[in-house]
Amino acid sequence: MKTERRSILKKLFTSIAGVAGLGTVAKAADATPEKEVGNITTIQDVPLFSGHTKFNNMVFVAGKGAHFEGDITAHTKHVLDELEKELIAAGSSMSKVLKCSVFLHDLNDYKAMNEAYKGRFGDKPPVRTTVAVYGGVPGNSLVEIDCIAYI
Repeated sequence: MKTERRSILKKLFTSIAGVAGLGTVAKAADATPEKEVGNITTIQDVPLFSGHTKFNNMVFVAGKGAHFEGDITAHTKHVLDELEKELIAAGSSMSKVLKCSVFLHDLNDYKAMNEAYKGRFGDKPPVRTTVAVYGGVPGNSLVEIDCIAYI
């Protein structure tokens, strides 16, 4: 009698768990996806950082700078072009960007940076954080931008 009752309870629990999706959760936990990286920068044959990292349906793009003589407008346009290339290489696009972080060498360049930035992400622009970096952006760039997008 006890064995029969346990069998019935076990079947009942299994069917409830299946309806509730608990079996799917357990299977998903076992199959942890691998991260994918692209455009790895190395120093003396040691990987330093990736141009982008993909995980599930997300892509994280490393900060891009402009390392040439020019003004904030030229630097911003160049950086946004580089971001777009990286997004495309990762299987995404500018219209799929969810968040940008903008790092300015000088906060006085904010208005001109905005003019060059305007419209590059379509009619639904991402959220954005903009800060001026104490000590400047590495590599003498006037601006550096990174982003998070979906695929």
